[in-house]
Amino acid sequence: MDVTERLSFFASLYRVDQNAEMGMWLLYITIVGLSILVYKLGFAKKLPVMKSILIYSFLILGCTILTFLGIFLPVAEGLVVAALILVIYKIRLTNEKKKGTF
Repeated sequence: MDVTERLSFFASLYRVDQNAEMGMWLLYITIVGLSILVYKLGFAKKLPVMKSILIYSFLILGCTILTFLGIFLPVAEGLVVAALILVIYKIRLTNEKKKGTF
């Protein structure tokens, strides 16, 4: 069985099997960026600076583990779907607030 058939979309897009170091860094940056976006869209609240730094540092640390899982599992793809759902929710929420029905 060929390993390239089992790679997730982003792992195969970044060619993790051919250029492991650059591919893993690109996958890591993608997962960190999408995780921050999902956090900001769905869960973030106004916090003091030190608490925000602590949360983001743990988020970035956790993305290290997700990157290794994201080679064969659709981690980044799931984050893209979550981000799209949250963007649609925020747009609809904004429209409802403008109409005054919410």
